[in-house]
Amino acid sequence: MSGTEGWAFTDDRGAELGAARVPLRVVAYVRAGAALLDLGVTPVAVYGSGHDGQAFDPAKAGGLGAAGVPYLGPGRALDDGVLSELRPDVIVDVTYDGKSPYALDEAVAERLGVPLAALSVGNELTLPAILDRFATLAASLGAAAVRAASEDEQAAAEPVRAAAAEPVRAAAAELAAAEAALRDVAARSGLGVLALSGAGPDQVHLARPQAWPELAHLAELGVRLLDPGPGPGANWLTGDWTRADELRPGLVLFDEREHATPPYGLPSGVRLTPWNPETPPSPAAYARFFRVLAEALAG
Repeated sequence: MSGTEGWAFTDDRGAELGAARVPLRVVAYVRAGAALLDLGVTPVAVYGSGHDGQAFDPAKAGGLGAAGVPYLGPGRALDDGVLSELRPDVIVDVTYDGKSPYALDEAVAERLGVPLAALSVGNELTLPAILDRFATLAASLGAAAVRAASEDEQAAAEPVRAAAAEPVRAAAAELAAAEAALRDVAARSGLGVLALSGAGPDQVHLARPQAWPELAHLAELGVRLLDPGPGPGANWLTGDWTRADELRPGLVLFDEREHATPPYGLPSGVRLTPWNPETPPSPAAYARFFRVLAEALAG
């Protein structure tokens, strides 16, 4: 695909996006940006959510910091001028409800005249489907950061494009291997696994497994996820740490994002392993998570 060709993409809200040229300058929500980086597209900058501060949350940033991608702060607090100076060709966010971008007010993109693609990370899609959608977007953006203005230049760029695609293929193979390893360990482990997000010494949010695509996928791989039971909340059941203890988990997946707090008051024998509810939707990122979880289950 050359830089002079048009670009079209339908996001997960059903919004039909287009541009006269393939977008070169991508600004993204940090989770989306970290996934795109893994898939071969380096954003010119990323922004955070309302949970984030004025610096990268290391749990969410993936390889963005090492790649030197600037972080702009929380998206809802961004001034139009900051984004305008970056001259973005496209903005990439996520959506949980299939209607609205999560971390940036869509009116900002509209005022700048920049297309905004929002990809679903909610439970209406399976984890493999989410990964496929991000791969599709990355492919539409070139995925190798190679743009050719002429046929001769495009032909010359093909070896570079092929070399850039190889890590993506390798990551897909690594994900398949990590899933197989986790499936094998889960079949031999009887541990009940509870995913949670700490909110201080007196409060904890307990994840409902089927509300989270990655947790539902873990269950499909044979991991015994514990459900917190009836009560308010679609994604989380909020209670105290006693409620978590009553579920008798053998292993706790604790939210490692900076705004969450460490686990409190769990029995000393409970195994702990970090979980990022905003893992970048890329094969490489989930392969790493599944490997860590398999090791924790194996004990």
